[in-house]
Amino acid sequence: MLTEHGITIAPSTYYELVDRPMTTSDWREALLTREIHRVYTENYSVYGARKVWLQLNREGHRVARCTVERIMRERGWRGAIRGTVKRTTTPDASAADRRPDDLVCRRFAPLAPDRLWVADFTYVSTWSGWVYVAFVVDAYARRILGWSVSTSMTTDFVLHAFEQAVWTRNRYGTADFSALVHHHDRGSQYTSIRFGQALAEAGVADSIGSTGDSYDNALAESINGLYKTELIKRAKPWKGADDVEIATTEWVDWFNHRRLYEYCGDIPPVELEEAYYARKTAQQTAALTV
Repeated sequence: MLTEHGITIAPSTYYELVDRPMTTSDWREALLTREIHRVYTENYSVYGARKVWLQLNREGHRVARCTVERIMRERGWRGAIRGTVKRTTTPDASAADRRPDDLVCRRFAPLAPDRLWVADFTYVSTWSGWVYVAFVVDAYARRILGWSVSTSMTTDFVLHAFEQAVWTRNRYGTADFSALVHHHDRGSQYTSIRFGQALAEAGVADSIGSTGDSYDNALAESINGLYKTELIKRAKPWKGADDVEIATTEWVDWFNHRRLYEYCGDIPPVELEEAYYARKTAQQTAALTV
């Protein structure tokens, strides 16, 4: 039973267990090990002991963190380790005169959703050549609102991610862009006239960081790093853009709805947003009854 779930047992241990009846403690250990392995594999095998322990407790399994740490250590189950992210920015020298100011100044902790969106893209090596993936992230809960996959770094490529983010907010009826800033680096795709027009038509303020300076767009860089670590590097090699797009769809859904994010208080980004809107509704209701 356990080996079917990737849990290896030494032959000597197996025969020792067969020769003696399992105690209640043995059964609990075996069942807990299976649950730990389930949580670990259901979350892209990227969780370390702390997040596995948190998820188990969210599901109602009362277990000590040290027990989870011991079982994972004994079986070699480790969390993902972040690597470095290569910059893909190509500055547009011709756009120097029309570049907007940096309205963010490295402040990536807004007090509400739709106050700051950050955007960037990264690259994926496939058998068919380079594939590029763009993200638009709401800085409040680090929720990925829009994303796009392409084989070329064009304005349409990043514009599609922005349009998807707008669609996401409109779909859930929470669109309020009156105080929204869209922050990005000085890549030519983002500084194009057409992209700037799209922001203006949506009523979104444009903000730009400096080329090659990861600190000026640190949040977007961080999401790129998680994406590469948790999905791309662990599932390579990739055949082409279609495979990357399908896998990215699944990863974004997991990231938004199930991944425990420490910045959000160890809950998924969508849960943090829902909590914000629930508080806001309660406050508005209370104000009407006063």
